Amino acid sequence: MRDIFDWPSFTSDFSAAALSHGFTSEILHETEDGPLVAWERPGHGPRVYLSAGIHGDEPAGPLALLEMMERDAFPENFHWMICPALNPGGLAIHSRENRAGIDLNRDYLRKSTLEVAAHASWLDRHPVPDAFVSFHEDWESAGFYFYEINCGDDSPARSRAILNAVSPVFAHEQGVEIDGHAVREPGWIFHCAEADLPDSWPEAIWLAKKGCPLSFTFETPSQAHLPDRVHAHIAGFQEMLRHLS
Repeated sequence: MRDIFDWPSFTSDFSAAALSHGFTSEILHETEDGPLVAWERPGHGPRVYLSAGIHGDEPAGPLALLEMMERDAFPENFHWMICPALNPGGLAIHSRENRAGIDLNRDYLRKSTLEVAAHASWLDRHPVPDAFVSFHEDWESAGFYFYEINCGDDSPARSRAILNAVSPVFAHEQGVEIDGHAVREPGWIFHCAEADLPDSWPEAIWLAKKGCPLSFTFETPSQAHLPDRVHAHIAGFQEMLRHLS
């Protein structure tokens, strides 16, 4: 498992792995740091959409998707849609924002940035996913936590299983509040399908408004060892997928 993130090698490594496992690519937008690319592989089961790298200083998500792609860890009984690096400029310079200094994950209402406008247009051309997982990191946390937006059937057992799957790597983030949000249980924010700031929609809120019934936003502690953060993302995702199956 990689212990550093290198943007140029990431793009070539992900492309080679994805193509070798039957994924096809679509370039959504060209940036000075390389293209914003979406990957897709059809399947007859639920449509699952994954994203990472919207904050360029959070490399564990992109590396988790690369690790799973190289392992061919995406079962064929799902329809896969993957955007592993939504912020090429930020990833290239290790910045949360894009090169213009804009947080892309607050732009899904206005779609004022070229990256978000192109990405949203791609998603609009596809059926709404059955499930969405985004991979993030938090500089202020010591443990793992996630946001769940659930517009369908509540499944506490699934959410607890995700936390338990990650617990050998990271303890659940503690406190009655995490990132300013009340928790349902330690490490678990059960978020309504409304943005914290009405004019600043994250990707997950926009997808919920489009009708995506279930999403998880995984948050690993940025201060921890990078391979551990990658491992936690993979463990949590694979447990979620088992329950979705």
